[in-house]
Amino acid sequence: MLYGRFIWWLVLGILGISNLIIAKKPNAKELFDKVAPMQGWFGVVSALWGAWGIIDGLLNMEVLSILPIFWIVWVAGSAVCLCLGALMGVGVMKSFVKGAAAAEKLTGTVSKLAPFQAIFGFILIGAAVFLFLDFQILHL
Repeated sequence: MLYGRFIWWLVLGILGISNLIIAKKPNAKELFDKVAPMQGWFGVVSALWGAWGIIDGLLNMEVLSILPIFWIVWVAGSAVCLCLGALMGVGVMKSFVKGAAAAEKLTGTVSKLAPFQAIFGFILIGAAVFLFLDFQILHL
């Protein structure tokens, strides 16, 4: 499960900083354009997985007493996964929302999060690398 979370968070973090990558390497735009049609669904799944990670972390509070840094990275990374997933999946999420007020609230929330997309991406990449190294060193 940790390897799956590591890979997912790493890919989501890279997608989060895609604008910065394209600014440095313009030829990377072709690669990100191939992923663009799937980015909305990837965002929705990421938001759901992030929400589940937060719930799972809160249900497993005993890990906090055994591996506190791991637990903090797990819950914080899940929160960032939720935020970045919401940013990427807002278009798909709006197609499921029936009420105009709910769609407007979703748009407002995402517009508040949008300036932090690259920061979320870097945080998630760091959290993914930490989980991977923690797993390799501690053999959880």
